[in-house]
Amino acid sequence: MGDEISYCLDCRASTVTVFDRTTGDCICTECGLVLEARMVDETQEWRQFADDSRSNDPNRVGGRVNPLLDDGSPETIVISTSSGGGRTSSLPRSVNLKSERFVDPKRALVRAFDAISAMSDRLCLLTTIKDRAKEIYKSVEKEKILCGRSQDAFLAACLFVACRLEHTPRTMNEICTVANGAPKKKIGQYVSRIESELTRLGQSKEDGVINPGVFLRRFCSSLGLPNETVKVAQEVIKNLDDIDIRRSPVSVAAAVIYMMTQLSNIKKPLKDIALATGVSENTIKKAYSDIYPYASLLVPSSFANNGTLSCLSQP
Repeated sequence: MGDEISYCLDCRASTVTVFDRTTGDCICTECGLVLEARMVDETQEWRQFADDSRSNDPNRVGGRVNPLLDDGSPETIVISTSSGGGRTSSLPRSVNLKSERFVDPKRALVRAFDAISAMSDRLCLLTTIKDRAKEIYKSVEKEKILCGRSQDAFLAACLFVACRLEHTPRTMNEICTVANGAPKKKIGQYVSRIESELTRLGQSKEDGVINPGVFLRRFCSSLGLPNETVKVAQEVIKNLDDIDIRRSPVSVAAAVIYMMTQLSNIKKPLKDIALATGVSENTIKKAYSDIYPYASLLVPSSFANNGTLSCLSQP
């Protein structure tokens, strides 16, 4: 990722932008607005395999080294391109026969890594999260905590834990959308077992309480809220640290968005907020009823006064 100066339409100023090579997006560092999407990386992808670094003989063959595999790279897979018989088709047949007789754990590991990569790509997650999920899978898979045929649920649970450890958590509903139909209950069970196993192995970092602010900007972006409203909502979340609101971080974030849409010029119906956050309308109303009595303490005076707060709907 490289820093560049570009004009942001949301900030209305020239700001520093970063280029995410995993998604091809050019992102503003001030407000998080995607300025350009699906950009093509035109840099060279040549690799040097010669022993002499002074030799100018680059090659464009071979896959990249995978540090999560014991030997650094997956095995060679032989496929047949011939429609007829003969020696061309006999080689892949013999390789497949050998694979059926001897189960290669490395091949199963590569398949699991590919499945995690596919889930991560569908959620547009960073490479660091993807690699962390693979590390978690490799660590806990040896302990044989996977039971039955819930492979997709187990991989989704690894991804869920990786997101939390990398301080970019995703909701369980978001993880379920890429889990190939795996039930939420089963994923939750595997999450608990994986976290317990990581704690036993001494590989888990202390997470603490997840702040609702980690979900806020992403939800506001989905709803198309302006940057000013997002900043005020983040300040409201910060002020909530001094108040004991016993609700899930996702529910609190959704309730704050519901409150801010009533105070701003951009009105959003509750059903749209529920769709963007993945929280039911009834749950948002309950969380909003807990936050409403502290509205005068939470909302900055520069954004709303007592007269403006009177437009908030009664819980």
